[in-house]
Amino acid sequence: MTTSENIAEKSTGTDTTAEGSDSTGAADYAESRETTEGRIYTVSGGDWDDVIGDAEHDERMIINMGPQHPSTHGVLRLVLEMEGETVTQLRSVIGYLHTGIEKNVEYRNWTQGVTFVTRMDYLAPLSNEMAYCLAVEKLLGIEVPRRAALLRVLLLEINRIASHMVYIATGGMELGATTAMTLGFREREEALHLLEHLTGLRMNHAFIRPGGLAQDMPNDFHEVVTAFCKVMDERLPLYDKLFTGQPIWRNRLKDVGYLPVDACLSLGVTGPVLRSAGLPWDLRKVEPYSCYEEFEFDVPTSTDADCWARYLIRVEEMHQSLRIIRQVLQKLEPGPVMVEDKKIAWPAQLSISSDGMGNSLEHVRKIMGQSMESLIHHFKLVTEGFKVPPGQVYVPVESPRGELGYHVVSDGGTRPMRVHVREPSFVNLQSMPAMSEGGLVADVIAAVASIDPVMGGVDR
Repeated sequence: MTTSENIAEKSTGTDTTAEGSDSTGAADYAESRETTEGRIYTVSGGDWDDVIGDAEHDERMIINMGPQHPSTHGVLRLVLEMEGETVTQLRSVIGYLHTGIEKNVEYRNWTQGVTFVTRMDYLAPLSNEMAYCLAVEKLLGIEVPRRAALLRVLLLEINRIASHMVYIATGGMELGATTAMTLGFREREEALHLLEHLTGLRMNHAFIRPGGLAQDMPNDFHEVVTAFCKVMDERLPLYDKLFTGQPIWRNRLKDVGYLPVDACLSLGVTGPVLRSAGLPWDLRKVEPYSCYEEFEFDVPTSTDADCWARYLIRVEEMHQSLRIIRQVLQKLEPGPVMVEDKKIAWPAQLSISSDGMGNSLEHVRKIMGQSMESLIHHFKLVTEGFKVPPGQVYVPVESPRGELGYHVVSDGGTRPMRVHVREPSFVNLQSMPAMSEGGLVADVIAAVASIDPVMGGVDR
């Protein structure tokens, strides 16, 4: 029975006769009218105090958090049902970005697909490039040169540090710690400057290609990467001083957003959220790819299963990424960064022109001067792309947010038949109700921040 019908019943009385009452006088009802929102009653007479009394016990209200709320990481909408400040029900509403990247990839050749997938999780673009290219290479039955595999690991770990810095910066800003925001983005700039120096772009690099890398590292990359590691070694301890040892920060995150390991496994949650519940599941360890089995690093875990544990784990993961980066520099040896098969390897080794864009004249002369056949082959390779044998594969990698998997289907043509992504932000958002219901509305912010979702990956 609706509230309006309740009010209608309460408004009946013998001392007054409302319009629309029964002609027999057996029952008197409030006047009603139909609207686009349903039937509306006008209360007249009756015991109004009883009507108010019935309504006083119901203090539930519906609040929309987002989709443009600064604490919902872009365009996430949370519909909260609340009693006072306690969340009784939470629903996540997604789809506001609707990029359609998965469908767009079906209309581009295999190499061009990298340009699309790198824009899904825009805080970890290289992880998307890596998983996609590993899937394509598995379908092709090829392995990239060792130097390319090691350099991929180098780029992925730099990107992991940059992504975790955004978690600290945005999470701190949402909880009122503006110092965390300024420091986190300061360190992220160090990582993005380095990636720009190595790949040419700060984000959305499209640098990892099927068969290897777009080109080799610049001549001074060893020095600049070493300098980056030194800077991060000096600055990371500052976070322990300002936040880990800060009682306000600790109390704000401790015992908030609790999600035990059985709930994580039931919901498919991976990444730092799963490791904060005690399970050391890291694909770099349990299912190594791209030479990760050669590196020594630890997988930090906790059994606290709360926002505080997720913060500590991400800080420690940045230290472990620096360990891996240093090991890559020690293992690197000269060699190619793209497979030798010229029917797959494009573009060829690029030489950037003086304006920093396009190919240099020397490179163009080299292609055009070899033979007309080589020029035609280069043109067809770039415009049509290479063919991939029919089949389907699923390849996961460990992104900063968890298991990022690519299910790629080929029908034997020059374009993917289907590319579907197992995106960790999308899956991890399922844990929002379990983390937040029964808690305070203020703790919803901390719980969202601890998941660290990127809506570009959710709404792919």
